[in-house]
Amino acid sequence: MSTVWQQPLPTIYTRLSDAELRLRISTAREMLGKRLVILGHHYQKDDVVEFADFTGDSFELSRRAADQKDAQFVLFCGVHFMAESADILTDPSVSVILPDLGAGCSMADMANIDQTLDAWAQLTEVCEPIGATIIPITYMNSSAAIKAFVGEHHGAVCTSSNARNVLEWGLKAGLRRRQGPDEVPPADAGHGADEGRKLAAGSSRFEPGFSSSSVPNSSSPSPKILFFPDQHLGRNTAFAMGYPVEKMIVWDPRLDLGGNTEQQIRDATFILWKGHCSVHALFRPEHIDQIRARQPDVKVIVHPECKFDVVQKADMAGSTAYIVEQVRNAPPGTRWAIGTEVNLVNRLAREHPDQTITVLSDCQCMCTTMFRIDLQHMCWALENLIEGRVVNQIKVDDLTRKWSLVALKRMLDIKGTGNPLAKSQPVGTTID
Repeated sequence: MSTVWQQPLPTIYTRLSDAELRLRISTAREMLGKRLVILGHHYQKDDVVEFADFTGDSFELSRRAADQKDAQFVLFCGVHFMAESADILTDPSVSVILPDLGAGCSMADMANIDQTLDAWAQLTEVCEPIGATIIPITYMNSSAAIKAFVGEHHGAVCTSSNARNVLEWGLKAGLRRRQGPDEVPPADAGHGADEGRKLAAGSSRFEPGFSSSSVPNSSSPSPKILFFPDQHLGRNTAFAMGYPVEKMIVWDPRLDLGGNTEQQIRDATFILWKGHCSVHALFRPEHIDQIRARQPDVKVIVHPECKFDVVQKADMAGSTAYIVEQVRNAPPGTRWAIGTEVNLVNRLAREHPDQTITVLSDCQCMCTTMFRIDLQHMCWALENLIEGRVVNQIKVDDLTRKWSLVALKRMLDIKGTGNPLAKSQPVGTTID
C-alpha cells in the first residue's frame, strides 16, 4: 500500500470548538467566494457535507469541479484517488486540495503500477501465442497511474453505474483489436486548458472506430478482460452478463501467474484483480438472513462491491446513485436494509423519515480513511488559502493526465445505468 504523510496540524486547530471551526470555515469561504469549490463525497460525515457546494460520488464530483469556470481552488472532501481524478478533469491552473493527505483508499492501494506492469507482462506471455487479446478495465477507485496504464493499453475506466456496459464494450474492443491497427490518441490529448472540461461535458474526441455498437468478427480469438482493483464488482457484473463464475479467475499480484496455471488463464474470460473494498467486504449473507427474520417485508439493497454471495441474496444491487434513487422514489412505509457505508445510510434515514432505513449490519461499516477529513483539516487548508498558500495540493503529471483522459473519455462514450447488475427481481430469479 502507498503511504502519504500528513503534517501535524498547528495546535490551534485541535483546540477550537466545533462552533469556532464552523465560523472560521464560513468566513474563509466567504472571502474566497467563487474562486473556491468544496466537494463532499456521499460517505463523508454530516459536519463536512454541510459545507459542500456539491455532494455525490467520486466521478460526479470531479465533473462538477470541471464545470466551475471561475474556480481556482477545489477542496475535495474525499480520498486521494478522487482528488487525482478532479485534477485530471479540471483546468491545469486549478489547484485541487485534499484536506488530509492520509485520506487514502485501501482498495485503490491494492493495485500499484509496478504490480500491474508485471501482471501485464505475464499475461501477455501466456495469451499472445493463442492470439487472445487482453483489454484492461479499471474501476474509478484506482490511482491515476493505473488509469493511465489502462488508457495506454486500449482499455477504459468504469464506475459502479456503468461497469456492465464498459465490460461489454471491452469484450467487443478486444475482438476489434485483432482486426485493425492500434488506435493512437491525438498528439494533444490530455493537454490544453479546456481538455478536462470538454471530457467532463461528454464531448466526443477519441477513437471513433471503438464504439460500443461495433459488431465483432465471431471468428476472432476470444478476448479477455483484466479487471481491477475490485474483484467483487468485476465478478458480480460479469455474472449478471451471463458468464459463469468458472470463466473468472482471481489474480493475486503477490504470486507467479497471479496464483493460476497457464491453462486457467487461457480458459478464463475475466481476470479479476485480488482487491476489495474494506467497508463493503464486511457485509455477509447471514446479515441478510437475520434482518429478514426480524422484518419479513424488508427490501435489501446492496452495493456491487459486496461479495458475490451477499449480492445474490439481496433483492436489489446497484451503485450509490442507484441506491439513493431507489430510496427517494420508494413509497412511505417502505423498509430498507442497505449494504453500504454507514454515513450515507444514516443520512438517507434522516432525509426519508417516512421510511424505515437501517444499515444491513450493525458492524462499524465506515470508511475510516474518508473519516480523516474533518473540520480541523478543512479550516487549516482554507485559512492557508486566505494567506496565499496552497497546502496538500494533488497534482497529476502531464503524461499520466494524458493517458488517464483517454481512458476516462472511452468510459464517457459508453452509456451506462445506475443498476449495473440488472438485479431488482425476487431472490432466486436467474439473471439473463
